Amino acid sequence: MGLNDGRLLDSRVALVTGSGRGIGREFALCLASEGAKVVVNDVGVALDGQGTDEDPAHQVCQEIRELGGEAVPNYDSVTDFAGAGRMIQTAVDAFGTIDILVNNAGIVRDRSLLKMSEDDYDAVVAVHQKGTFNTTRHAAPIMKDAGYGRIINITSSAGLRGNFGQTNYGAAKAAIMGMTFIWSIELGKYGITVNAMAPAGATRMTASLFERTGTAPPPEAAAALNAPMVAFLASEQAGHVNGQIVGRSDFSYTIFQHPKPVASMWREGGWDVAGVADNFDGVLGQHMAQVGMTMPTGMQHDK
Repeated sequence: MGLNDGRLLDSRVALVTGSGRGIGREFALCLASEGAKVVVNDVGVALDGQGTDEDPAHQVCQEIRELGGEAVPNYDSVTDFAGAGRMIQTAVDAFGTIDILVNNAGIVRDRSLLKMSEDDYDAVVAVHQKGTFNTTRHAAPIMKDAGYGRIINITSSAGLRGNFGQTNYGAAKAAIMGMTFIWSIELGKYGITVNAMAPAGATRMTASLFERTGTAPPPEAAAALNAPMVAFLASEQAGHVNGQIVGRSDFSYTIFQHPKPVASMWREGGWDVAGVADNFDGVLGQHMAQVGMTMPTGMQHDK
């Protein structure tokens, strides 16, 4: 990937959390290829949030510089409110402002409800849900003062549709959907759009799903297929797109319907229990939704 003319994000400043590896790295590289100056945030931890000696943020910054772009690393954790503030300040100190925030940082600790510990739950929710709040809370005032901003939250079908063994992850990702709706309402009048994307691809976070069944994962290069949509949502050209949940499946981009009533049953004066029992199946039951992500056979129930 090289830098090119006619770029969507020239002069813009972006922060991508958790962008030292995987899909986050692809977001950072793509934003840079479209002209953005990028803060590459990554604490350099293992998949479960434990520390390592690697420095992936520095490595991605080097890749961006080799492409002719500008990037600086940041090593703070999104779980720390003050640390999230330092991330935004890194962008301001290095490049003068913050225009684009991609809330991508994440960890997984997959276990079924009956096996999940309190720490498993708290650790995952702290990164995904609270981390998304922390960075956005610090970035939004700067964007408001500038009259411009693009916030892209990374959600997941695990939260939008459900997935076995992911109470913590799915709960946080569903919460991110809710925050996206609320912030799009609150911030839209200031020229700030807030959207979410449910990406797809083979990364460290999805590897265990395929390892347990022997199913071949998609090529790692498929992770890059998510990035063009995020770059578009981060651009001025997407100013009319606000409060939307988009996704990717294979070579397609998708848009999710917001949760809304699809059927109702009414009776003068309201219902009693017997009336509900007699009428539910015939009126509402036929509209019940299928729960769960679409997965290869055998992947849902082996945790």
